[in-house]
Amino acid sequence: MPAAEYSVSKKQVSRSRRSPDAGERAYAYAKACGIIGKSFVGKRIFLLGKLNTLAQMSRLVFPELQLELPERELLTELEKRILKRTTNQILSVLNSYSNPPEFLVRQLRAAEYADLKICLHHISNGKPAPEMLNDIGRFRTVRFELYPDIEAMISGTEFNFILNYDLSAVKKPDYDYTPLDTELDVRYYSLLLNSMSHLSASDRHFAEWILAEEISLRNCAWVLRLRTYYNKKPDETVKYLMDMKMFRSFLSGKYSDIPGDIHPRIATLLFGKEASDKDIHLALEAKQMLNFPLNSRSAWNGWRWESLLNPEIPGEVWNADPRYFQNAASRYIYHLAWRCFTRLPLSMDSIFCFIQLKQFEEDILTGIAEGLRLGMDGKETLEFLGVSQ
Repeated sequence: MPAAEYSVSKKQVSRSRRSPDAGERAYAYAKACGIIGKSFVGKRIFLLGKLNTLAQMSRLVFPELQLELPERELLTELEKRILKRTTNQILSVLNSYSNPPEFLVRQLRAAEYADLKICLHHISNGKPAPEMLNDIGRFRTVRFELYPDIEAMISGTEFNFILNYDLSAVKKPDYDYTPLDTELDVRYYSLLLNSMSHLSASDRHFAEWILAEEISLRNCAWVLRLRTYYNKKPDETVKYLMDMKMFRSFLSGKYSDIPGDIHPRIATLLFGKEASDKDIHLALEAKQMLNFPLNSRSAWNGWRWESLLNPEIPGEVWNADPRYFQNAASRYIYHLAWRCFTRLPLSMDSIFCFIQLKQFEEDILTGIAEGLRLGMDGKETLEFLGVSQ
């Protein structure tokens, strides 16, 4: 470990030993390490590339079970078990704290936001309640069991603002959910960032940077989807960005030790032309791409996230691919979390990265299962998802 990184870790460990929750922090981190050691992240991802059937996947991921089911039923059962195990493992780490930090609880509750979105779309299309919803136990606030009564589901929760929308319109199949989905995203990240701001600098050393990157990338992926799939014009699209800011002092520490950061921007944002005020704008890159042509790769040269775009293929017309960008963005955030997980072992950073890694693993396992069901092997599916073995 380089000397600079060791000095940070040593100070963090020293501070944590003096803190009243030092024992809980150590226990939570030890439990997280044990779970990650058996998870399909890092070097263990290559095991997924060897799979050829859902039955093989079932034996690999859940060796304690003997699931003899037809493929269609096996796929559903695997997806349910993957979802349940991910949630339970995250809960087991959070429950290591007598009073789990709000920041980590809010990160877990990203699942509740996602599930509510799915339920609203199902209600709009007259579908029954989704079969697979995250059970986050005592941290759940939405009453999903009262589906499809939207008011009964969310009344008295932080989602109460949805009741200000025209619910009769929300329930129609042709309802445009873009504004509501955007508001949900903004509220989730705003509350998450607010809870993080109450942590000490040593507890958020890596988390604040990863979150800034994540919000920027989500904005960019959203722009690509809206322009590609929905033909939204730039003046329409800009309304749906998470136009959020982070205080410059919030990100003004020494970030030269961010491992795996392949797109450094902190110097430009802090000292360059864009440093015109005290805030860092997390929609900056998305606004820059609003007018880039979707069929000219060269027009994107020099853009900060250019390397995450799909490459040109000789003899073919290039078009920006939202799916490729989304997979590349997800992979980038995963690598940041993987490299930061063990850097500050007794900080909130480590558990934040643990949750990021488990959520990434869930997406990969679900993608592998769906690929196998479609006749692809594990290696092909990993390549499709843009994950290197």
